[in-house]
Amino acid sequence: MSQSEKEFVRDSLPSAGTSFDVHGLVGIDVAPETPGEAQLRDMLAPFLGPSRAPLRLHVCAETVQVADQSHAEDAFRFTAESLYIPADRVQVQETPDGYSVQGRGELLTAVIPLLDRLCIRQNAAMIHAAVVDFRGSGVLLPAWGGVGKTSTVAKLVAMPGVRFMADDWAFLDADGMLMGYAKPMFLKPHHRRIYPEVFSGARKPLAPGWLTNTVAHLATAVHPVIVRYPKTAAFTRRWSPEHRMVHPELVFGQDGISSAALTRLAIFLERYDGTEARLEARSREWMTSRIVGNFHSELPVVSRRLIEALGATSLVPLEEFFSQKAAVVRRALDDVPCSLLRIPASWSADRTSDYVAGLISSKLEE
Repeated sequence: MSQSEKEFVRDSLPSAGTSFDVHGLVGIDVAPETPGEAQLRDMLAPFLGPSRAPLRLHVCAETVQVADQSHAEDAFRFTAESLYIPADRVQVQETPDGYSVQGRGELLTAVIPLLDRLCIRQNAAMIHAAVVDFRGSGVLLPAWGGVGKTSTVAKLVAMPGVRFMADDWAFLDADGMLMGYAKPMFLKPHHRRIYPEVFSGARKPLAPGWLTNTVAHLATAVHPVIVRYPKTAAFTRRWSPEHRMVHPELVFGQDGISSAALTRLAIFLERYDGTEARLEARSREWMTSRIVGNFHSELPVVSRRLIEALGATSLVPLEEFFSQKAAVVRRALDDVPCSLLRIPASWSADRTSDYVAGLISSKLEE
């Protein structure tokens, strides 16, 4: 039985409840028999274990009756301390130590924005970026999806003394400490040359490279519906022809993963229609704005819908959410060199990752 098949069987077993500790900032407690537990266990695996964090997310299946709810047409129902979104069948309630998330779907899309909010209350923030520990120096590479983050970390970690921290999401505190998030990586056909060991042997078939974008667009379109049904979503996540899901420790080894490093360099990566790579210095304010906006833009539509509903009902006012997050990021980037690297859209993932890895090495070894 393959690892994916074993995990699928595991996900079909009765839920027993799980706890997570996110860098000592926030604890997450998932109640027994919560259908979305399997996905949370997969995607929050690096944080598995009991937590003493003062702020907590309580996750369970059953919603509770809330009296005297107001109605925002058919979009959601709410009170001063609660929110219910019928389309996603998710309920959020404020608790003395954080939030309760209730629903029978895959709840990661609700957990992530609320986790980010609680981190902000702890003077930290979630970011959408590739992150490595370059011989003790934290390198922050925020970017849009598809720019080459996952490819670049492979080239960097291949260098002596460089360790993996994240290829998609990570955490940054106001003191400039980058904190890793070694969640599963989703490797696509264009990663074959960069991660050859992952693609060796008998494994599930992948869509050919020319069809990857079409499959990805289809997956994005059906995601808001799929997340309502955890077993279907679990099957889709593991067997989608769009990607292979692999845990970083299986690729880099446990010794190749770092949990924290102080930020020494921040480069925002983006593709453009030019023919040459361009590195341009940017201000701390510019980088702060890009990091905050990029994280929000890259969230699934269901997560963005929750944030908007929380803001519209004043449970988490949008002006507070974004301004407080920006304040954390701005403080974190104090005295950190910030740049924009514009990479030709025509460059392959292999060429892009070679260039970015070489640039970072030259910057930190100057």
